[in-house]
Amino acid sequence: MGQNGLYIVATPIGNLEDISYRAARLLAEVDLVAAEDTRRTAQLLRHLGVDTPMRAVHDHNEAQVADGLLDRVAAGDAIALVSDAGTPLISDPGFRLVRAARERGLPVHVVPGASAVTAALSVCGLPTDRFTFEGFLPAKAGARDKHLATLVNEPRTMVFFESSHRVRDGLAALTAAFGPDRPAALCRELTKTFETVLDGTLADIAAQVEADPDQRKGEFVLVVAGAPETPDADLARGMELARALAEHLPASQAAKVAANLTGAPRKALFNALAD
Repeated sequence: MGQNGLYIVATPIGNLEDISYRAARLLAEVDLVAAEDTRRTAQLLRHLGVDTPMRAVHDHNEAQVADGLLDRVAAGDAIALVSDAGTPLISDPGFRLVRAARERGLPVHVVPGASAVTAALSVCGLPTDRFTFEGFLPAKAGARDKHLATLVNEPRTMVFFESSHRVRDGLAALTAAFGPDRPAALCRELTKTFETVLDGTLADIAAQVEADPDQRKGEFVLVVAGAPETPDADLARGMELARALAEHLPASQAAKVAANLTGAPRKALFNALAD
């Protein structure tokens, strides 16, 4: 197939037709497919007409099998790493294997493709210029609430994964933390037969999920708008920057630069520096 190495191969998140030509070719050509769940990956390989050998690599055995797999790469083999769906390492196994490969100086190649994160962002109708991926929320209520408390003032759009048996609890926790009026979208079963995207406020979405049992089935990506910008927040950021700049610039220039960068009122910054 040309070049040996560890290939990080994205696979479809639902619709098998989303496999890329390159991914399909590589899965047929590599010496081994390292799969999070060999039963799940076997379905994809059968769809592609591929009979490449597989080896299970998941959270419970990754540390134990990494060296053996990388020994094969060092000897000249090509190994494809795939997760159950989407891009490996995004809330899926593979980090230890990739890091160990990098530490050993072995080639690591990316075969990009489907990702539930970017798929949800592309259809949710919320700002996508800046976002933060938060993965799965903690299962226990106390840990979940503690984590969400750190995100109350997060200005970027937030992306969460959620499972069917916790989607109601997750929505309730998000509503309690961010308020019922925070804009959001719940993306369910993306690319699959029963794909739905519910948008509105967190309260709206929670009510729809509560009223319709079908909206509690499948795999979910929750996208939540960031905290709204406020003049006070702009001023606080402006003051922090202006004070730092004032150590190297005249007060008038420091205030002007900080105002341009943060949106804080220049006069207020200058007056604070002059006091």
